[in-house]
Amino acid sequence: MAFAMNVAYLGIDLLHPVLDAVLREGCRVVKLFTCPTDNVTEFNTAVIATARERGIPWTMERLTGEDLKELERTCDLLLCAGYYYRVPVSPTLPMVNFPPAPLPMGRGPWPMPVILLRGLPEGGITAHRMAPELDRGDILLEETFPIRRGETLQSYMEQVYQRAPGMVHRLVTDLPGLLAQAKAQGEGDYWPSPTQEDWTVTPEMDVEQADHILRAFYGYECVYRAGERRTELIGGRAEAGDNKAQPFPVRGGFIRAERIRNL
Repeated sequence: MAFAMNVAYLGIDLLHPVLDAVLREGCRVVKLFTCPTDNVTEFNTAVIATARERGIPWTMERLTGEDLKELERTCDLLLCAGYYYRVPVSPTLPMVNFPPAPLPMGRGPWPMPVILLRGLPEGGITAHRMAPELDRGDILLEETFPIRRGETLQSYMEQVYQRAPGMVHRLVTDLPGLLAQAKAQGEGDYWPSPTQEDWTVTPEMDVEQADHILRAFYGYECVYRAGERRTELIGGRAEAGDNKAQPFPVRGGFIRAERIRNL
């Protein structure tokens, strides 16, 4: 079934390996829906480049009910992987979402940093049927992995990327069987998106506290707040050492960052 499957794809670069895997499986992507991004910490350049190279029609306009009616006529599957917008759910077209978190524990718009902030032992990636309620559809496939010592958001996503192609293969080669055996989620947790306070580091924090936050949001903006001074740090890590001459000291050490911007 994989070589003949027509797929509509929704997503940004966050889960671009899912799109790559769909194409490697021989599926025909009939349309790609992506979202506007800042192209600083979140990107859509890779999925758009793939669409252009492959001659796939693409848009940054939000998927509408009219779009969905057209896809019901032309597609075998709608696959969502890192698409920000809520979308209508079709009663006839199979619609599958790939959140980079285990369900039903990690429902919500940005679960990966929450997993790291809470010090949970496992992360994961799930394929579930889309439902009107966010992240509550029946589960088709799920893989979990241990959270390693020193895990960052970046290394967490690398674990997701390692597992995504195999899950896509199973999905497109046995979609009817997986749909028939889908399992209801049951009770779970909804995690609201982290707020600026969650990604703020102060000089009063020790090295371990600061690095814990920086790892959870690694690759995204964190804020270093010292009195009235606020600085945006991207790709930051805290380390022990003499902080007297360092611009971003914490107790017992200091912060290094790949990119810095005064706010």
